[in-house]
Amino acid sequence: QVHLVESGGGLVQPGGSLRLSCAASISIASINTMGWYRQAPGKERELVALITSDTRNYADSVKGRFTISRDGASAKSTVYLQMNSLKPEDTAVYYCKVDRNRYFGGGTYWGKGILVTVSS
Repeated sequence: QVHLVESGGGLVQPGGSLRLSCAASISIASINTMGWYRQAPGKERELVALITSDTRNYADSVKGRFTISRDGASAKSTVYLQMNSLKPEDTAVYYCKVDRNRYFGGGTYWGKGILVTVSS
Protein backbone atom coordinates (compact mmCIF):
# COMPACT_ATOMS: atom_id res chain seq x y z
CA GLN A 1 0.00 0.00 0.00
CA VAL A 2 1.22 3.47 -0.89
CA HIS A 3 0.67 6.25 1.64
CA LEU A 4 0.55 9.91 0.65
CA VAL A 5 0.81 12.69 3.21
CA GLU A 6 0.14 16.28 2.15
CA SER A 7 1.17 19.40 4.03
CA GLY A 8 1.57 23.14 3.59
CA GLY A 9 -1.95 24.39 3.02
CA GLY A 10 -3.70 27.18 4.85
CA LEU A 11 -4.99 30.72 4.57
CA VAL A 12 -3.09 33.31 2.53
CA GLN A 13 -3.87 36.77 1.23
CA PRO A 14 -4.20 37.46 -2.49
CA GLY A 15 -0.76 37.89 -4.03
CA GLY A 16 0.82 35.68 -1.40
CA SER A 17 2.63 32.36 -1.66
CA LEU A 18 2.32 28.85 -0.31
CA ARG A 19 4.30 25.67 -0.80
CA LEU A 20 2.53 22.34 -0.76
CA SER A 21 4.35 19.07 -0.13
CA CYS A 22 3.25 15.48 -0.63
CA ALA A 23 5.36 12.63 0.70
CA ALA A 24 4.85 9.19 -0.84
CA SER A 25 6.04 5.98 0.81
CA ILE A 26 7.67 4.55 -2.34
CA SER A 27 10.91 5.13 -4.25
CA ILE A 28 10.98 7.76 -6.93
CA ALA A 29 12.33 5.17 -9.34
CA SER A 30 9.02 3.31 -9.16
CA ILE A 31 6.91 6.34 -10.08
CA ASN A 32 5.66 7.32 -13.53
CA THR A 33 4.00 10.61 -12.68
CA MET A 34 3.33 12.75 -9.64
CA GLY A 35 0.84 15.55 -9.72
CA TRP A 36 -1.45 18.00 -8.05
CA TYR A 37 -5.17 18.40 -8.64
CA ARG A 38 -7.66 20.72 -7.02
CA GLN A 39 -11.36 20.89 -6.40
CA ALA A 40 -13.12 24.14 -5.64
CA PRO A 41 -16.55 24.23 -3.97
CA GLY A 42 -19.25 23.25 -6.44
CA LYS A 43 -16.74 22.38 -9.17
CA GLU A 44 -15.16 19.23 -10.53
CA ARG A 45 -11.63 18.18 -9.68
CA GLU A 46 -9.12 19.59 -12.16
CA LEU A 47 -5.49 19.07 -13.00
CA VAL A 48 -3.09 21.71 -11.70
CA ALA A 49 0.34 20.30 -12.55
CA LEU A 50 2.07 17.02 -13.43
CA ILE A 51 5.72 15.99 -13.30
CA THR A 52 7.67 13.03 -14.66
CA SER A 53 11.40 12.37 -14.76
CA ASP A 54 11.75 14.77 -17.70
CA THR A 55 8.55 16.75 -18.17
CA ARG A 56 6.37 19.24 -16.35
CA ASN A 57 2.88 20.26 -17.39
CA TYR A 58 0.62 22.95 -16.00
CA ALA A 59 -2.96 24.05 -16.31
CA ASP A 60 -3.22 27.31 -18.24
CA SER A 61 -4.70 29.02 -15.20
CA VAL A 62 -1.52 28.51 -13.15
CA LYS A 63 1.25 28.81 -15.74
CA GLY A 64 3.86 31.33 -14.68
CA ARG A 65 2.63 31.33 -11.08
CA PHE A 66 2.96 27.71 -9.89
CA THR A 67 6.01 25.44 -10.05
CA ILE A 68 6.00 21.68 -9.54
CA SER A 69 9.11 19.80 -8.48
CA ARG A 70 10.03 16.50 -6.91
CA ASP A 71 12.79 14.66 -5.12
CA GLY A 72 13.22 11.24 -3.65
CA ALA A 73 15.28 8.40 -2.27
CA SER A 74 15.02 4.65 -2.04
CA ALA A 75 11.90 4.54 0.13
CA LYS A 76 10.33 7.98 -0.04
CA SER A 77 9.42 10.45 -2.74
CA THR A 78 8.14 13.99 -2.37
CA VAL A 79 6.36 16.25 -4.81
CA TYR A 80 6.11 19.99 -4.20
CA LEU A 81 3.90 22.73 -5.54
CA GLN A 82 5.22 26.25 -5.12
CA MET A 83 2.31 28.63 -5.53
CA ASN A 84 3.01 32.33 -6.05
CA SER A 85 0.80 35.30 -6.86
CA LEU A 86 -2.16 33.46 -5.43
CA LYS A 87 -5.65 34.55 -6.41
CA PRO A 88 -9.01 34.00 -4.71
CA GLU A 89 -9.92 31.62 -7.54
CA ASP A 90 -7.05 29.36 -6.46
CA THR A 91 -9.07 28.55 -3.34
CA ALA A 92 -9.69 24.80 -3.34
CA VAL A 93 -8.83 21.49 -1.78
CA TYR A 94 -5.57 20.36 -3.36
CA TYR A 95 -4.93 16.65 -3.89
CA CYS A 96 -1.67 14.88 -4.56
CA LYS A 97 -1.70 11.98 -7.02
CA VAL A 98 0.94 9.35 -7.76
CA ASP A 99 0.94 6.84 -10.63
CA ARG A 100 3.25 3.92 -9.95
CA ASN A 101 5.03 2.11 -12.76
CA ARG A 102 3.41 -1.24 -13.57
CA TYR A 103 6.74 -3.04 -13.18
CA PHE A 104 6.57 -2.06 -9.51
CA GLY A 105 2.97 -3.07 -9.02
CA GLY A 106 1.17 -0.24 -10.75
CA GLY A 107 -1.73 1.69 -9.30
CA THR A 108 -2.93 5.25 -8.88
CA TYR A 109 -2.86 6.74 -5.41
CA TRP A 110 -4.45 9.91 -4.03
CA GLY A 111 -3.78 11.95 -0.95
CA LYS A 112 -6.62 12.98 1.34
CA GLY A 113 -6.45 16.59 0.22
CA ILE A 114 -5.36 19.83 1.82
CA LEU A 115 -7.26 23.11 1.90
CA VAL A 116 -5.84 26.28 0.40
CA THR A 117 -7.83 29.45 1.01
CA VAL A 118 -6.90 32.71 -0.68
CA SER A 119 -8.74 35.58 0.92
CA SER A 120 -8.18 39.01 2.40
